[in-house]
Amino acid sequence: MPQSQARSLVHPGGPRWLVQNPGMQTWSSHSPSSTPGSGRGKHRPRATVHREEDSEERNQGLVGAVEKGTIQHFLRLAQQGTEEKERERALVSLRRGLQHPETQQTFIWLEGSMRTLVGLLTSNQALLQLEAARCLHELSHSEQSAVAEACLPATSYLLTYLSGHSSDFIELCLYTLGNLIVESEAVRRQLLPQGIVPALAACIQSPHLTVLEALGYALSQLLQVKEAPEMIIPSPSADSSVLGSTLPEHILRLLQPGPKLNLGVAVEFAWCLHYIICSQVDNTLLISHGGLSTLGLLLLDMAGAVQRTEDTGLELLACPVLRCLSNLLTEAAMEVVGGQNQLEDERVVAALFILLQFFLQKQPSLLPEGLWLLNNLTANSPSFCTSLLSMDLIEPLLQLLPVSNVVSILVLTVLCNVAEKGPAYCQRLWPGPLLSCLIGTLAFPDIEVVGQSLELLQLLFLYQPEAAKDFLQQSGVQVLERHQEEAQLQDRVRALQQTALHQ
Repeated sequence: MPQSQARSLVHPGGPRWLVQNPGMQTWSSHSPSSTPGSGRGKHRPRATVHREEDSEERNQGLVGAVEKGTIQHFLRLAQQGTEEKERERALVSLRRGLQHPETQQTFIWLEGSMRTLVGLLTSNQALLQLEAARCLHELSHSEQSAVAEACLPATSYLLTYLSGHSSDFIELCLYTLGNLIVESEAVRRQLLPQGIVPALAACIQSPHLTVLEALGYALSQLLQVKEAPEMIIPSPSADSSVLGSTLPEHILRLLQPGPKLNLGVAVEFAWCLHYIICSQVDNTLLISHGGLSTLGLLLLDMAGAVQRTEDTGLELLACPVLRCLSNLLTEAAMEVVGGQNQLEDERVVAALFILLQFFLQKQPSLLPEGLWLLNNLTANSPSFCTSLLSMDLIEPLLQLLPVSNVVSILVLTVLCNVAEKGPAYCQRLWPGPLLSCLIGTLAFPDIEVVGQSLELLQLLFLYQPEAAKDFLQQSGVQVLERHQEEAQLQDRVRALQQTALHQ
């Protein structure tokens, strides 16, 4: 029988679904079968800037829809009131009304309303400016593209204010821009020539963590849009592109483990890095900036953190970090990258198993993420396979088989990677609990699980004939007979029966 091919697994950056490609398994938005909770969807829920006053207002209940005449009254007071406090109160009332979708629609179709709001946004009175920006922020929550496009006259000012001195105001502008980016291509078409990428790149050196977290949110929204791989991410030679800016090296700086690492900031920028990697525009650039070594060290740091305390919140960071590592490992450029960028075999494998045990207890939906990385580590690396064997990690791996069909398939794929390396590896896989576990998985109702089990058994019998004899003694042939009539499996079942009987 031809030798089985080890396969790397790739995560593209949309909703995550499991499909088959020739020689590769990949996450894609086009497959009908979903995997269990695998992290962030296409776009995050629109961000809201939380303040104490907002909590008090929410406790008082949401304001109902505000009528056209009342909106006009608020705008008139905000523009022409005799006292600044009176003008500010009018904008606060307008902002509360704009939390209601019906009020948002009334506002954008009211002649002169956005012109008045932009005028207040650009006034020289800081409190009015801030409240006008908060009104825009409420509008940015709308899921209607018409509302986002009505905000187009304000976008250039929001970008300009990113270079201001008030961290609160910058944070508000960033979240507002991030929300507007999601809904409207027209907004994005305007923001790109207005210089959103250089403006965001300038913010990344802010000393304020709240600004950095808001920046990560806005950038992650921008990196997910459909035109990002063609117009926003490439290329290193274009100053207005993400890869042509200082963003990649600063993103990696913010992901470096240590006392300065902030979880909220790291989560946002790990997702940014994931979307850049998924674009496959120039991952060698990220590797040359130390992306692989930074992520590897972060993985070790996360494993240490979950050992020290149960309530770390690091599961939020684990998903994008695992995906980034998995995808960078699939790069052809990895073959020629050496020295400081190579991962330490045993340390990485040990850290990954600590995280897998943590996921099993606290967040089982993240188990596939860790197993995809383990697959990509072992697919083309005998040394990582050796680490699995020398650290006695096969049995802990087998204990994950009952979790779900997706987890079972990934565990079996990793074991195929090990077995595919040849007789010496199969000799260390057997004897042990592997054979009895595989006879158990052959009884699973899921065809993919059974198919992967057949593939592993074929490799095992090929390189370790004693395993075939043991299989026969454990009534393995009778178990195989259950699948003889299944069209997708019958050829492989017959081949395995013949191999077992003739060893």
